[in-house]
Amino acid sequence: MPKLSATEPFLHPETEIANSRFGAYVEIGRGARILNSTFEDYAYCDRYADVANTTVGRFSNIAAFTRIGPTDHPYTHAAQHHFLYRSSYYWDDTADDPATFAARAARRTTLGADCWIGHGAIIKPDITVGPGAVVASGAVVTKDIPPFMMVAGVPARPLRPRFPQPVIDRLLAMAWWDWPHDRLRHALDDFRSLAAEAFLEKYGG
Repeated sequence: MPKLSATEPFLHPETEIANSRFGAYVEIGRGARILNSTFEDYAYCDRYADVANTTVGRFSNIAAFTRIGPTDHPYTHAAQHHFLYRSSYYWDDTADDPATFAARAARRTTLGADCWIGHGAIIKPDITVGPGAVVASGAVVTKDIPPFMMVAGVPARPLRPRFPQPVIDRLLAMAWWDWPHDRLRHALDDFRSLAAEAFLEKYGG
């Protein structure tokens, strides 16, 4: 019996989930916190990932202790402490500020299909990470990342693409990440053994 399910996400202990949706074969690691986010089919995050206001694409790989879509404080105000917007924590005669939370939720981060977010990386709000991209461990991403680009550093800068551009174009056109579950299983041995160009040749990409 497979560990993951087409109908229910596999939530490890101590997860915190709020206002989020999960597709098929999704796994959420121990202690992860997921807020206002969507995990599409086959996406997963490892232990203590913190994901907010994010669309996580199919087959996205999120390592442990990452921070995706972290929220900002109101640093243009006289104070930036959260008593400004979590006011009910401090006084019983006032409510929290809904405008702050609505503004945060509107700043969406998008992770493309089959991207890999390395251990401890941070991806700021309003960022798009392209399909197949790689974010190195500890990187801080402040700008959009093209498909299949590898980035590293603080702030993150491009290192090199994973493949030559013609191969990238063919992989994007093939979009294997949209294949049905049975077709993925049929091609599993070739996913394991063939380099990208050989895989493209065999499957007509």
